[in-house]
Amino acid sequence: DCSIQRRNQKVVERAPAPYLEMSRREELCGYALKIARETSYIGAGTVEFLQDADTGKFYFIEVNPRIQVEHTVTEQVTGIDIVKAQIHILDGFAIGTPESGVPAQKDIRLNGHALQCRITTEDPEHNFIPDYGRITAYRGATGFGIRLDGGTAYSGAVITRFYDPLLEKVTAWAPTPAETIARMNR
Repeated sequence: DCSIQRRNQKVVERAPAPYLEMSRREELCGYALKIARETSYIGAGTVEFLQDADTGKFYFIEVNPRIQVEHTVTEQVTGIDIVKAQIHILDGFAIGTPESGVPAQKDIRLNGHALQCRITTEDPEHNFIPDYGRITAYRGATGFGIRLDGGTAYSGAVITRFYDPLLEKVTAWAPTPAETIARMNR
């Protein structure tokens, strides 16, 4: 679930989507698989849909032929290393084989809940425009159930206006949504 966005950029991601019933999730997965099969798609990618909150109808948005920034929430709840799996699949190993690292769709099980927040250099007092300068102090997130995918965040780092303002992604995992949110708040 990537509902929380600003200027068409995802800010917070959750998995599994909290308001999506299992039958609807399976329906969406079926649509995504059909799109991949019909186009002979190979490799990691994301098929995005929008759900109308009033009617429950799904609308196809796009296919992103790459590993998404928010892939960490999927990895946390499925146990699949998507980056490694993509390499194995492109090396010719079929999905559903042990060598690929990806079970068949019917065998993928969700375990727990994950929440990803993006840490950016944006100025909230000025409509979240990208900000720049020197990071004077930095302490990364740590602890059980916390995953940190870092980039340019460290004490002394100089952030310029010429690059994406994303510093790092913090992903929390726990057995329940409430525990996941508590870990992220920590």
